[in-house]
Amino acid sequence: MSNKYVKELLDFASKLDAIVGGSGEITKLTLMVTESQDEVATIALLKKIGAIVDSKNYSSEVKVMAKVLKEGLIKYYGYLTVLDICNNEIQTEENRSLQELLSDLNALIGLKKVKLQVNNLIAYQKVQQMRKAYNLASTKNTLHLAFLGNPGTGKTTVARIVGHIYKQIGLLSKGHFLEVSRTDLIAGYQGQTAIKVKKVIEKAKGGVLFIDEAYSITENDQSDSYGRECLTELTKALEDYREDLVVIVAGYIEPMNKFFESNPGLKSRFNTFIEFEDYGIEELEAILISMCNDNEYILHMEAKNKIKLALTELVDNKDDSFANGRLVRNIFDKLLMNHAKRVAQIENPTKEELSIILADDFQEI
Repeated sequence: MSNKYVKELLDFASKLDAIVGGSGEITKLTLMVTESQDEVATIALLKKIGAIVDSKNYSSEVKVMAKVLKEGLIKYYGYLTVLDICNNEIQTEENRSLQELLSDLNALIGLKKVKLQVNNLIAYQKVQQMRKAYNLASTKNTLHLAFLGNPGTGKTTVARIVGHIYKQIGLLSKGHFLEVSRTDLIAGYQGQTAIKVKKVIEKAKGGVLFIDEAYSITENDQSDSYGRECLTELTKALEDYREDLVVIVAGYIEPMNKFFESNPGLKSRFNTFIEFEDYGIEELEAILISMCNDNEYILHMEAKNKIKLALTELVDNKDDSFANGRLVRNIFDKLLMNHAKRVAQIENPTKEELSIILADDFQEI
């Protein structure tokens, strides 16, 4: 979501810059706002917008664009404020018992090896906490994790559950979950990346910081110095806040291996590497049926058969970009759209017609 507001804000700024001949000044100020929430830049940007709106030298269309940029700026800061509130709010999941959270983990479809490894990890950490309570020696292993695998294999879901479980057994003070990407960590100017990373770490302390596609931090040669700056700050935080912060990095296996090679001290900060395997045909089918059940839809047997044949073909011909659960989500969304288009043509449809997905609803997918 944050990427959406950043993109929108920068788009408005570049358009306004172009029509007023601002020599890139408006865009530069906007970049400083989005990359480090610079207060001086924010005030300067608002003054420029105000000057354009109040000037008699610009057309009404230009003034409208200036007002649109101001609205975009307000939306952006509004989003950040809400994000802070959400990250600091005591989440209801934290009040759930350890057994309930473990049940959530074990109820996930597939992921047999992942669940076994995570359960073992939780048992180990739980015992270490109990040993500390009796003043027995406990190991100083870091809590940070690396999740390796293709998209849609449940990495984010498992990361959230791990955060809440760690809170329950006393390893984290809050147990909240903060997901970030490259754009949330790396700035466009030298020296600002470290500030940006520190702000993210500050928000994540007490909970889980989840960095998806972590290898993207270092894979762009043009901004390699910014990537190194980010990793230096991140590696330091991994050690400094190891007592009350869990960082989980995730991504494809091979790029993640290169990611760990990019910084000598990085890999040593991670004790646990968990590989998420692709889902099989039966698991993908079970995920789709679960989505239908959760939303009170029923798959007709003929629809099930067609979908299973399609899933079989997709699994047999998959490549590294195979989207697993995301693929099923896309199929589900399209099924619902096709079902709606068909049922909308029926006058006074019955409850059964509103619920059953037929084989024909799968034809256009």
